[in-house]
Amino acid sequence: MEENTRALLDTAHAHLSTDVPVVHPLETAAVIREHLRDRHYESVTHLAVCERDHFLGLIRIKDLLPAPAEITARELMDADPPIVAPGMDQEMAAWHAVQHEETALAVVDAERRFLGLILGHRLLAILLAEHEEDLARVGGFLKQNSRARQTSEEPVLQRFLHRLPWLLLGLAGAILAARIVGGFERQLHELVLLAFFVPSIVYLADAVGTQTETVVVRGLSLGIPIRRVIARELLTGLMIGITLALVAWPVIGWLWGDARVAIGVALSIFAASSVASMIAMILPWAFDKLDIDPAFGSGPLATVIQDLLSILIYFAIVTAVVL
Repeated sequence: MEENTRALLDTAHAHLSTDVPVVHPLETAAVIREHLRDRHYESVTHLAVCERDHFLGLIRIKDLLPAPAEITARELMDADPPIVAPGMDQEMAAWHAVQHEETALAVVDAERRFLGLILGHRLLAILLAEHEEDLARVGGFLKQNSRARQTSEEPVLQRFLHRLPWLLLGLAGAILAARIVGGFERQLHELVLLAFFVPSIVYLADAVGTQTETVVVRGLSLGIPIRRVIARELLTGLMIGITLALVAWPVIGWLWGDARVAIGVALSIFAASSVASMIAMILPWAFDKLDIDPAFGSGPLATVIQDLLSILIYFAIVTAVVL
């Protein structure tokens, strides 16, 4: 029973909302708009069209509002929107929405009965959480074998107490990241396309930082001072950022047909990657000086800082370049 409960936490079912508008296919736009004024929903960005409980399609609010009064829901709806099963892995579900350029996903069972919608803010939270989880696994090499052995053989309670504070810090960072993204709601409302690249910026910055941090921690374990690697790692980080930006710029411009967005994303990749490389050098060195195991602390803390800065950098750049 507990295993089934834990399994459900990482599926689409765990993130669906049932407090969304559901309309009949024969209802007219005028009737639907009137109903929306009479009740408060968690979200009205998308309306589910169902006959009894059988899911037929989705209506976007941007299509409903200007629609003629007499047009029916069946005529307005997208009859083939992306749908997911309740048991689908949450990360796969979120990427399914990204690939179809949708800000909400319908969740239906095997008989196509409508269960609810995964809303845009939940999709973004899933992607951020999954990337943070994937990229927070950073190994550490310690200078002294006795210290390494102690870390490997310590009791469960000590392992728990050593790791929990850093993960709580990571949780606080994730909440703060969500708040930061929420602060750019106007920009996302003006151009939903901007939301599609947030996970990519965060991922690339963390990936660059992870590589740098691994090199630095290994060097520290061998007694190599930070001053011997800092210049080369900074230059390497800048070169990687430039290369990734130059590759991303034409590809994004070609796939999405928006030159300004392509430029904004490319500049964000360069800036976020460069900053991540710097953070990834400073934190292991600081932890080493404080005699704190970098395997426990530097990885989670670096991830939190890199993610927050990457999001801020991205939205600052695209706000200046795109909007």
